[in-house]
Amino acid sequence: MNSIMQAISNSGFKPIDMLILVFYLILLVGLGLFLSRNKDGKEKTANDYFLAGNTLTWWAVGASLIAANISAEQFIGMSGTGFADGIAIAAYEVMAAVTLIVIGKFLLPIMLDRKIFTIPQFLRERYNDGVGLAFSILWLFLYVFVNLTSVAWLGALAIEQILGLQGLAVDICGFTVSVRMLIILFLFVIAGIYSIYGGLASVAWTDVMQVTFLVGGGLITAYVALKEMGVSLGTDAFGAFNKMFTDLTTGANLTDTHFHLIIQESHNASAFANVPGIAAVVGGVWLTNLGYWGFNQYIIQKGLAAKSIDEAKKGLIFAGFLKILIPFIVVIPGICAYYILKGSPESFTSMDLHGHVNVSDDAYPWLIRNFTPTGIKGLSFAALAAAIISSLASMFNSTSTLFTMDIYKKYINKTASDKNLVNCGRLVSISALIIALIAVKPLLGGLDQAFQYIQEYSGFIYPGIITVFGLGLLWKRASSLAAVWTAILTIPMGVLFKVVMPDVAFQFRAGYIFIILITFFVIVSIFDKNSVSAEEVSAEDKERMLRWAKILGGAGVIMIIAAAIVTIGGAMTPDANPDSSIFAYLNDIGFQAFFFFGVLVGQCAIWLYSNAKDKVKDTKALPINLKLFSTTRGYTYGSIGICTIVLLLYILLW
Repeated sequence: MNSIMQAISNSGFKPIDMLILVFYLILLVGLGLFLSRNKDGKEKTANDYFLAGNTLTWWAVGASLIAANISAEQFIGMSGTGFADGIAIAAYEVMAAVTLIVIGKFLLPIMLDRKIFTIPQFLRERYNDGVGLAFSILWLFLYVFVNLTSVAWLGALAIEQILGLQGLAVDICGFTVSVRMLIILFLFVIAGIYSIYGGLASVAWTDVMQVTFLVGGGLITAYVALKEMGVSLGTDAFGAFNKMFTDLTTGANLTDTHFHLIIQESHNASAFANVPGIAAVVGGVWLTNLGYWGFNQYIIQKGLAAKSIDEAKKGLIFAGFLKILIPFIVVIPGICAYYILKGSPESFTSMDLHGHVNVSDDAYPWLIRNFTPTGIKGLSFAALAAAIISSLASMFNSTSTLFTMDIYKKYINKTASDKNLVNCGRLVSISALIIALIAVKPLLGGLDQAFQYIQEYSGFIYPGIITVFGLGLLWKRASSLAAVWTAILTIPMGVLFKVVMPDVAFQFRAGYIFIILITFFVIVSIFDKNSVSAEEVSAEDKERMLRWAKILGGAGVIMIIAAAIVTIGGAMTPDANPDSSIFAYLNDIGFQAFFFFGVLVGQCAIWLYSNAKDKVKDTKALPINLKLFSTTRGYTYGSIGICTIVLLLYILLW
């Protein structure tokens, strides 16, 4: 214990910093337990526990979405990739803001209209029990062995680095336990105290407070780090940012990737493999974002708990604007650490720097430790803790929801009372905590850039998820047979392409797999004879669907032809210089991603045309109701605002 206290003292943390952190944790747990109480002595129903009684307002939905999303994966993993590769990794964030518009308009309204508890529940109702059970098990394994473990591991790694506790251990009853594992246990317990007892209401409403710490503390950390850099450079925070930007984009660093949203393969092949140029705008990033934001239980559950469809839609727009802030909170600090250590180290030789960036994911905690003054360290630490704890709390709740509603109630105790369901949910959360605690070290030890690891291996399942869920929601002929076989093929296809094409960026691989799976799904559905007569579509709805089928189909064909021309042109001039040849340049930024985007856009024309014209439908097809897709003027203006900001960012940082 003496060595631990000495390490914390040497890290620069003062009593005031620790007091800020302790105050935050007490406030969080106290608020969570207060919200967990049974009002008027009434027992919680399953709807109260798993969907907060459908009481969430738009600002609670938006704040809780972001709090659940932003975790150590972003603060540590994304900042680490920013250190290694640059700001291009922000494509995941800014394109997620655009994705939220699509989900808010087309996907979430259908799920809310169907009164969905869980995503696998929708699969059972739309296809069959087998598809629902398969995806329930898949998501449970993903949450426990990928999401919970990665968030806790990265969070503990960050706390270790910030406090200078790397490699330390303590003896407990004759057993030597690493400090990192104790930190993981502490994070699990704090997140579990209120989320396991109180359910989604406690998680969502405490997330409103947590997102304030997260965004506010993160922005302050980035600003103060730049300000401290400015002291050594003889300028202020904005002057430090301007000098860093200039130094990393001109002269000897002209081809440096750190301030370019679009990476050229010839400039940095390893960075391109992680964020493959324009593919980060029109490539597999759409699979990741649609799958994550639209069909990931612990994310979309916040939208499903909204008071109304309108509140849910406004919440997603609010979340979109918050999402655009994230690169400034987590990626810029990673680039700052790179600039200090490698980009212009001579400017900072006079500084007394503590610790090292041994792997890229050390960048953010190293920056906090060295460049945030007393008081701000505590606030930065609280922001990081908010990110970690809010995500863990959401995952505990969603894990319990999936098992309780999709397995326990469906297969184990079909007549379970609300009290039984709530108690089962709590027991499942505790079990998930214990399993994740045991599995965390064997699964995640020794990673350099954990964000890329998570994105790549989550990407193994997203092509199939988008195909099965998306067409199930939107196409009346999507069949159970196609869904079952697509689910079966998804992971083997991901493994096969990883083995056969190991050097191809995983976003391209995911795109190729999607093209194969969507084609397979459509063909099987068309030839499946398990169909019934479809209701006649109104003349007005038919005209609208056919018009959009022509627009989207034409756009998809144009994209595919353009990608083919560029690919063939590049193959005919393999030695051309990207700086002087348009074909070489377009191939250098991954223009072939438009093959995927053309298919993604073009397949919409198939189901729109089918919905308008076909006389048959799948036996469990959802009714076609275009009114669900109508939006308010405020939603339209918000969507335009998000798209405008994203466009400006790409123009400025291309």
